[in-house]
Amino acid sequence: MAKQLQVLNALDVAKTQWYHFTAIVIAGMGFFTDAYDLFCISLVTKLLGRIYYHEDGSKTPGSLPTNVAAAVNGVAFCGTLTGQLFFGWLGDKMGRKRVYGMTLMLMVVCSIASGLSFGKDPKAVMATLCFFRFWLGFGIGGDYPLSATIMSEYANKKTRGAFIAAVFAMQGFGILTGGMVAIIVSAIFKATYPAPTYAMDAIRSTVPEADYAWRIILMFGAIPAAITYYWRVKMPETARYTALVAKNAKQAASDMAKVLQVDLEAEEQKVEQITRDKKNDFGLFSSQFLHRHGLHLLGTASTWFLLDIAFYSQNLFQKDIFSAIGWIPKAQTMNAMEEVYRIARAQTLIALCSTVPGYWFTVAFIDKMGRFAIQLMGFFFMTLFMFALAIPYHHWTLPDNRIGFVVLYAFTFFFSNFGPNATTFVVPAEIFPARLRSTCHGISAAAGKAGAMVGAFGFLSATDAIGVRKVLIMLGVVNFLGMIFTFLVPESKGKSLEEMSGEADAENGTST
Repeated sequence: MAKQLQVLNALDVAKTQWYHFTAIVIAGMGFFTDAYDLFCISLVTKLLGRIYYHEDGSKTPGSLPTNVAAAVNGVAFCGTLTGQLFFGWLGDKMGRKRVYGMTLMLMVVCSIASGLSFGKDPKAVMATLCFFRFWLGFGIGGDYPLSATIMSEYANKKTRGAFIAAVFAMQGFGILTGGMVAIIVSAIFKATYPAPTYAMDAIRSTVPEADYAWRIILMFGAIPAAITYYWRVKMPETARYTALVAKNAKQAASDMAKVLQVDLEAEEQKVEQITRDKKNDFGLFSSQFLHRHGLHLLGTASTWFLLDIAFYSQNLFQKDIFSAIGWIPKAQTMNAMEEVYRIARAQTLIALCSTVPGYWFTVAFIDKMGRFAIQLMGFFFMTLFMFALAIPYHHWTLPDNRIGFVVLYAFTFFFSNFGPNATTFVVPAEIFPARLRSTCHGISAAAGKAGAMVGAFGFLSATDAIGVRKVLIMLGVVNFLGMIFTFLVPESKGKSLEEMSGEADAENGTST
């Protein structure tokens, strides 16, 4: 029985050891790369418009057409969604470790390829860029269920939430690094440009060398992923997959004995007993699965969907919001590199002051407060601050009030990360059976990316059509709905994975 397997008990009660931190770094660097690759595109979209869509003789800088901007920003999410579903399923079929290296190598190759996008005309360059960013997203998608599942299955039950949240918190450093790389690259290029004295100087300053800047920014994402590839493929398979899914007790005990540095019994007879016991052998979307976990899956998928509508809308289009309130000057007053520099500086400030601290507040408190309380609190304050921005929106556009707007806007990021942006990643890795864990996490994450696509495609068009204020109101409503659907998600604090999934009860012959 899973609860009585010595190797799983040893993992549940293990003290925090070096291998925990090693696993966090190896899995976390994938998320560092994920965030960098997904969010750095928002730093260069205006530069792409200046380079490829400026008309000769025009008095205004070029900009990407709305449909092109939506495609460039959103196509990676399409790839991420399909990757989450495919690699989530594959992780349960082939094992977490065997699939783990594939996703990282795909990210490395496609990060480089995105920066090398080619074509004879602007449409061809954008099409090539979108093609490679789709496959980049496909690799990123696989990292979600695999990293979460691996970390949950390696962790002890006392600090499991903090360990999984720490993996996800690396996303904050990825966002921060994206802004810093853009600042450095744009500053280097900007130093060669004369400061514009009037509008046409700003247009003429988009020199051919600017085409290198966005490519460098995109390709940098390959570096951290490549660095951790060796350690990722060297990680042993998780004991829970080896024992409960692959039914290889001897291998599970051998692998974890090396990791934990203790002697462990193979307990092959107990694993054989689990194999013979069919009470817990139900399939995905079977009536028994729906009875036990149907509402849980609805809860994890719906809250992640609603969260990502708001989270990605805010991240991808904060440059437009900052421009609308006047915090970033009008494009006509800046050269191309100055604009990239200003956008990157604004986004880096938000990441440094609110995004990154929010993640680590979750790491610090998730095993004390619990997942449910943090998620409910996060959605509540996101709703509150979004309405505080939206209802008196015209007040915030006045020059004297812009700093106040930015502060409140930063709080929405803080409470998304000290809230549902972290917990929606943690919980699906804890509450489903081992043989379906990666698949269910992939489904939940894919629902999130469907929300991100709504944010990337729908809210960009909505901003153009109805304005920033009404979009902010809509995002406030979305956050409120997330708060409601949180009540479908169970609390997993302090419980073993087998207790949460019901595997322990079923294998002991009791009903759930």
